[in-house]
Amino acid sequence: MKVAVFGGAGFIGGHVCARYAEQGHDVVAFDNFSRKGARENAAWLGERHPRLAVVEGDIRSDHRALDACVQDADLVFHMAGQVAVTTSVKDPRDDFETNAAGTFNLLEAVRRSAPRAIMLYASTNKVYGKMEHVPVVDQGSRYAYADCPDGIAETQPLDFYSPYGCSKGCGDQYVHDYARIYGLNTIVFRQSCIYGTRQYGIEDQGWVAWFTIAALFGKQITIYGDGKQVRDVLYIDDLLDAYQMAINRIDVARGRIYNIGGGPAHTLSLLELIALLERELDRPIAPLFDDWRPGDQQVYVSDIRRAQEQFGWEPRVDATHGVRKLAAWARENQALLARILGA
Repeated sequence: MKVAVFGGAGFIGGHVCARYAEQGHDVVAFDNFSRKGARENAAWLGERHPRLAVVEGDIRSDHRALDACVQDADLVFHMAGQVAVTTSVKDPRDDFETNAAGTFNLLEAVRRSAPRAIMLYASTNKVYGKMEHVPVVDQGSRYAYADCPDGIAETQPLDFYSPYGCSKGCGDQYVHDYARIYGLNTIVFRQSCIYGTRQYGIEDQGWVAWFTIAALFGKQITIYGDGKQVRDVLYIDDLLDAYQMAINRIDVARGRIYNIGGGPAHTLSLLELIALLERELDRPIAPLFDDWRPGDQQVYVSDIRRAQEQFGWEPRVDATHGVRKLAAWARENQALLARILGA
């Protein structure tokens, strides 16, 4: 197959490229290399998969390059985007042009040049907003939903909050609607806290990786809020399995939206991750505390039953083992992390 991966030098996109290249497919990685670590990821991919093509371009403006990359593609992965709520608040125009207009540009390229391709879009749980109307209880070291034991389902009303939530939500709805209006084979994944190796987490995004890397290097960790906020976390390999299983059942998944995360069985509070890292590194970690950030949810846990029922997917890597794998990779790549992140 021809596989086009937009954001192909990023964390998730790079793993997508590696998996499909390992399977012998022709892979094109499209990226604008704006994110720290992207060039290192591209070099890593090139060393292992010499047939893999890397194209430098921008989904905001390079329309001809988009057409060329998706021409005759069988699979299109849209992983490109501006990824941080805080950055969106500082520069909402760039956030909109990247996430909303960029997604529209890619959809149009697929409609023109690869209308039979399967297109997967990495959306976010932030399309549901703060969910202030969903009752939450304090369980001591963590918050929990009072009445949603299976997590938040795809039927949860959309309530975009923050420029990031608006721009990703706009892309989310365009991708969904292009299946209905133009017959494209699109699938939307509303993802929750993906983590894993080759993730250069920073304070504003990728909190599991950021906490792990910061703890390893002895850097100060700041918790915004009280640390009891909970997320379902999903290891990168499990996410890739979800993509592949949905593709294999495109007859069912076409035009559908899926909440994809660790689900109720794979959750962590910020304080619990700190405790896990203390055990893993065998040393105390003393975080600082600051005010809550705009749009932060006290709890977000995905209801993943639709994916389980429709294409048989469920997470296999628990948080302890996943964080252990991430920490082992970070230990082995301390020089690389220091160069990229200044750690």
